[in-house]
Amino acid sequence: MASNPVPDIPLNDGTTIPQLGFGVFQIKPRDTTQAVRTALEVGYRHIDTAEMYGNEAEVGQAVRTSGLTRDEVFVTSKLTNAAHRPDDARKAFEATLDALGFDYLDLFLIHWPLPTRYDGDFVSTWQVLEEFSRDGRARSIGVSNFQVPHLERLTAETEIVPSVNQIEVHPYFGNEEVRAYGRAHGILTQAWSPIAQGLVLDDPTIVDVAEQLGRTPAQVVLRWHLQRGDIVFPKSNTPARIEENFRLFDFELDEATMERISSLDRGEAGRQGEHPDTFDYLPS
Repeated sequence: MASNPVPDIPLNDGTTIPQLGFGVFQIKPRDTTQAVRTALEVGYRHIDTAEMYGNEAEVGQAVRTSGLTRDEVFVTSKLTNAAHRPDDARKAFEATLDALGFDYLDLFLIHWPLPTRYDGDFVSTWQVLEEFSRDGRARSIGVSNFQVPHLERLTAETEIVPSVNQIEVHPYFGNEEVRAYGRAHGILTQAWSPIAQGLVLDDPTIVDVAEQLGRTPAQVVLRWHLQRGDIVFPKSNTPARIEENFRLFDFELDEATMERISSLDRGEAGRQGEHPDTFDYLPS
């Protein structure tokens, strides 16, 4: 196994999380075990999956057969949109643990707030995650795709502050209002779609910086995320790309370069994914 230069950063519940992870969104189940095994061999120690990705079992298999102990690998999963009712959420969490073959998760998230579903009640769903936190089966709990009003409601009506909020963030969409709320309330930001599904990699500013530093555009963008303090988890099936995305800790972007990249923000026009206020997908 390769050495691991990834910093562990503190969460608001007293635990820590590796700042760089490996994501398995849209990786087919048949390819997931090998991709995760490769990532672990490269040095990743944080794997991000979800019930709706359909590859939890393969993630678990890769971790269990990696030669690493369970406590050496930080694993995140997320609640399916189809199971927000409290009893359904409890069953879904049990199914996640069974699929992974684990007796606990390092981090479990509500995948989407779904404010137009379930009578707009994501609070009772969060209270079930609080149960998992208290009984130790989820070392940390958090949310994904929550907007500021959603977070404010949790603050007002529940007891545990989310440890993270996993949201769309990339140079074309800084999502700064949500990030700022997180900073003010001790909620770390995890950035999904960190390279905007590849769109930013051809941006002239990114290409110019990459050429100046002798790095790839993807490395430049991922380094920008890390220096902003966000948690990031790029994905790939390609071993060379998996390794490339890990080589982020032997260079830095200066302040002027960070500002150049941040200035690419297009606000709401830069959003590539669904808007959390209206997204209402329920898997069959």
